Amino acid sequence: MSRILITGMSGAGKTTVLHELSRRGYQTIDTDYDAWVLPDGTWDEPRMSALLASDSPLVVSGTVENQGRFYDRFSVVVLLSAPVEVLIERVSVRTNNTYGSSEADQSAIRQHVLDVEPLLRNGATLDLDGRRPVPELADEVERLIAESDQI
Repeated sequence: MSRILITGMSGAGKTTVLHELSRRGYQTIDTDYDAWVLPDGTWDEPRMSALLASDSPLVVSGTVENQGRFYDRFSVVVLLSAPVEVLIERVSVRTNNTYGSSEADQSAIRQHVLDVEPLLRNGATLDLDGRRPVPELADEVERLIAESDQI
């Protein structure tokens, strides 16, 4: 059963791709919402373990410190990436999430691109350019789902 994790920096397009996949009928979980992330910034491990034990195809998005503990339970780990200028532009104009609207948030994003994104890249199965059109990115994830279901 396919389990796909979409990870990346704020503004890379994770939520937007997830919305498109949900529209196409896939079960999706955006861990930025609904208390998946604990106050310490990590995933609720028992809850995530239970989710990943389910029997249906699933696409999860998020970027947290302990996500690597779950990599062996995902068929594919997709890193969505984009230049930092693109990330900052996106987070500064989005309306569904206030993170990124302040200078402090934007400074943190710049630092995370330097410090965190290389770690994400090392753990990713595939790196996709988040500047690509959303339907193309969703098509690519659908292809990954189909391939992992055949294994």
